[in-house]
Amino acid sequence: MDGIEAFVARLPKAELHVHLVGSASTATVLKLAERHPQSPVPRTEEELREFYTFRDFPHFAAVYKMVKDLVTEQEDIADLVRGIARDLAAQNGRYAEVKVSPFGFVRNGIPRSAVTEALDVAADDSLSQHGVRIGYLFEFPGEHAGEHAAPTLEHALALAPKALVGFGIGGIEQARAPHQDVIRDVFGAASAAGLHCVPHAGEMTGPEAVWEAVRHLHAKRIGHGINCMRDPRLVAYLSERQLPLEVSPTSNVCTGQVSSLSQHPLPRMLEAGLNVTLNSDDPPMFGTTLSNEYLVAASVLGLSRSQLAALSANAVRASFLDAPAKEELLTEIAAVAPPS
Repeated sequence: MDGIEAFVARLPKAELHVHLVGSASTATVLKLAERHPQSPVPRTEEELREFYTFRDFPHFAAVYKMVKDLVTEQEDIADLVRGIARDLAAQNGRYAEVKVSPFGFVRNGIPRSAVTEALDVAADDSLSQHGVRIGYLFEFPGEHAGEHAAPTLEHALALAPKALVGFGIGGIEQARAPHQDVIRDVFGAASAAGLHCVPHAGEMTGPEAVWEAVRHLHAKRIGHGINCMRDPRLVAYLSERQLPLEVSPTSNVCTGQVSSLSQHPLPRMLEAGLNVTLNSDDPPMFGTTLSNEYLVAASVLGLSRSQLAALSANAVRASFLDAPAKEELLTEIAAVAPPS
């Protein structure tokens, strides 16, 4: 019988929670930093590893913004998407829904039409060059909703890339409260326009953020959602409705939301009947990959191969792929999964 590494390598996968800028490889970030010598982003690999040691989530958000500010050209955006596809293909990844915050690129001087064109070209290249299908979710940081929310929605509705499938919110959850009405309004408009709403919630705040997402933000999936476990009534609600949760164990540890991988609530979430998917979030920043998240789930959290295959199938079902593509991927996963 082969080892767990070989099994994970064979397992077809879908990634539902990966951020465009956070996916930038070390080589890409160093190349961009060389072009911007005034940036605080380091220009050596060793210094960059230290730069990616995060004290807490606000520190991570600050570092993320510094890296995002390096993206100032249309081709930078396309390169980042193609990098996601290249890296996923090497892990037997077949599909990714990439979280993009377009307003930041526009503020960096890239015209909105050029952002859309870059995303379109890169999605086509990802499929033709790497065999990886790409979907996009436009999102904005909640702490800057007053400035970012409306332009992000306008971009999504007026000049969307062909592969746009959803609308979301990230950033610092604790800072959303002053912008609650604005956030609810843009999510209502996005949902009415047919976009799938996928807010981050319950990562760094409690169950109340997840309740807000399901009651007022039209959530079709929840980004992270790990703190739902503090509220049995919420757990029952999510389990009954099988609302998918995008879980990223290494990310949660790196940003200080969970004390260690061994303490991650993923096994308890599965025991509670929650619909969990496994994701990498910002893989180079957290020193992980999508395959590594499956290996961690097995080696640290004790999940079986059958459970790993079920997580992969969950991601496909929870994706916004068309039905034939879902069925094709689910058939491939079932061929690899251990006999039940």
